[in-house]
Amino acid sequence: MSTSEALKPPAAVHGPPESQEPCGTFGPDETTGATSTAASRGEARRLPRGGVLWALVDCNNFYASCERLFRPDLKGRPVVVLSNNDGCVIARSAEAKALGVPMGAPEFKVRDMLRAHDVAVFSSNYALYGDLSQRVMRTLATVVPRVEVYSIDEAFIPLPAALAADPVAVGRTLRQRVAQWVGIPVSVGVGPTRTLAKLANRLSKQDSAYGNVFDLTPETVDMDRVLASVDVGDVWGVGRRSAEMLRGRGILTARALRDADPLWVRQRMTVTGWRTQQELRGMPCLTDDDLPVPRRSIRSSRSFGQMVRTLEPLREAVATFTARAVAKARAEGLVASCIEVHIRTPRHTERPRYDETTTITLPCPTADTGLCIRHALTGLERIFREGYLYAKAGVTLFGLEPAAGRQGSLLDLLDGSHEHKARRERLMAALDAVNLRHGRGSIRHGAEGDPGAAWHMSQKYRSPRYTTAWEELPEVLCR
Repeated sequence: MSTSEALKPPAAVHGPPESQEPCGTFGPDETTGATSTAASRGEARRLPRGGVLWALVDCNNFYASCERLFRPDLKGRPVVVLSNNDGCVIARSAEAKALGVPMGAPEFKVRDMLRAHDVAVFSSNYALYGDLSQRVMRTLATVVPRVEVYSIDEAFIPLPAALAADPVAVGRTLRQRVAQWVGIPVSVGVGPTRTLAKLANRLSKQDSAYGNVFDLTPETVDMDRVLASVDVGDVWGVGRRSAEMLRGRGILTARALRDADPLWVRQRMTVTGWRTQQELRGMPCLTDDDLPVPRRSIRSSRSFGQMVRTLEPLREAVATFTARAVAKARAEGLVASCIEVHIRTPRHTERPRYDETTTITLPCPTADTGLCIRHALTGLERIFREGYLYAKAGVTLFGLEPAAGRQGSLLDLLDGSHEHKARRERLMAALDAVNLRHGRGSIRHGAEGDPGAAWHMSQKYRSPRYTTAWEELPEVLCR
């Protein structure tokens, strides 16, 4: 039975998208014609252990939706977004997916296809995507008491008893609020666990009749039928290798994984797989600590738009990447103990190749951009060799730890460096505030060079930074 067949009849589940009617049944059993859900019998909703239901809000085709937000003429036209340096396809609108544009395809391989179907092509515009993501998350927080941002386009939302009484109505409110305040379409999946909420969100997009809100709880659907319609590889937390292993053992669906021997699952898929199985059973196992993996490093790296031969453009690139990485560290309240600098020539070329990395240990953990740039450039000069054409450079911060609560040195108080450090921290805070308000790079260190230099990555199709750059504000013509 296919997923779409298992989800029938959609109209009887939630009604029209605009309807505020409570969720009904999942539909009659195909063999008996009986509806057996608890909701249909008027039973009260039972909350899982932990006392909350989970909702997952996911922005639909997020990058493509961001590009369309200020381009209403693109409505109905296929849209794709390319990776850094316009390398390959990393996002597609629903129309582009329908055309069969492969995800991850190199741009030059699908160029003729994109032109033939008049596909709108954009370079990545992360300044725009990041700003709109923050607006979506802030809007969600106006409806519910708690939002756990999971990625740039996803957020988990715990629904306590008061909200869990009618989660579909909450989901529709979230959709309507985000659409009205930000203009980005989102889908909402609800389940007793994060894993089931993730699965519900996926199912919500498979049939427009659901209005992009789907409630996957035992009271509203036949869990056996739904889970039996989902391929095991589509379960959140089951990777490609695990899916192949499970299929080799005859475990083809989410239901089969749910019903497998827990001891065997733990032995073959470790505790991570066991937690996924328990979540499929409606037992919350993923804690807040399991979701965002503690950051151990911050990397900023790009291929050059034009290869470079001399040290000076490499210095500008390394300084720029260092500044970006350190700014991220400050934004997350972290300081770094080590900097790794990496440069390399193209990997696939007949020319002489060179690939080198060096690590610099900082005198003390810091998030001072100027100090980090100085040490990163020292590392670059250590590994730079003349005579090569360089195609890429990168900077990675290691030894990250929270800036707050870190133990200082008594020597700082004695030699006056404590006051100097405090001034530098205020300077960095002012720099971040200006760049946040006026756009990244509004104020930068001189070592970063000209922002229009040829080594910067190619962005031939980048849209304006509508929401973060004054000079790129959208223009409205009134007649």
